[in-house]
Parts: sequence; structure tokens; C-alpha cells
Amino acid sequence: QVRLVESGGGSVQAGGSLRLSCAASMYLYNMAWFRQAPGKEREGVAAIYTSSDFTRYADSVKGRFTISRVVRNNTVYLQMNNLNAEDTAMYYCAAQGGELQGHVLSATSYSGWGQGTQVTVSS
Repeated sequence: QVRLVESGGGSVQAGGSLRLSCAASMYLYNMAWFRQAPGKEREGVAAIYTSSDFTRYADSVKGRFTISRVVRNNTVYLQMNNLNAEDTAMYYCAAQGGELQGHVLSATSYSGWGQGTQVTVSS
């Protein structure tokens, strides 16, 4: 079973930037970032097919967040710019080998999950 380790979270003021990293213990075709704020459902933020340049973003982060990957070390990044208070959440890395059975930004499409890294944006 894949092991995912996130890093890079922290506290930042509105308008600032953070870069999250997710190191996977093995190569997987599909990786994504999700977030969950207190009292809210887990939300798909960005996804990438590690074998291609295909990416998908939630409307709320388009133009501000960028997902990328370095295949040789099984690492996926989430560059987050122009952060605002609504971006405050626990951010989770997710992974799935093989073809996804559901939507690329649906949590149920992924079986591997990291422990999460907290992002707090103060206004």
C-alpha cells in the first residue's frame, strides 16, 4: 500500500504563498490534493495524471494554485498563491494507481491518503 507524506503547510497572511509537497512511496498514475475545513466536507482542489500533463482544478483555486509533479522521485507539489482566509484547511494528498473509477476531484476515487498538513491564512 502506498505511503504518502505531505509537508509545507503553515500560517501565512492573506495574499501570501505556500508550496505543499507530497512524497509517495511508489509511482502512481493519479495524484491529487484535497482540503477539509472544520465542519465542511473534503473538497478536491487539484489533480494530476503523473504520466502526462493533464491537470484539473476546482473553480475556487483556478489561476491561483498549480499542481505539478517530479516523476523520478514520486513527488507532487501544490503551489498556492494569493491565498485567502477561505483557503484555510487541512490539506491532504491522495493517490490512486491504475484508472480512476470516478471523477478526478472526487475523494471516493482515491484509496491512498496522507495524514494532512495544515494551512492557515489570516486576513
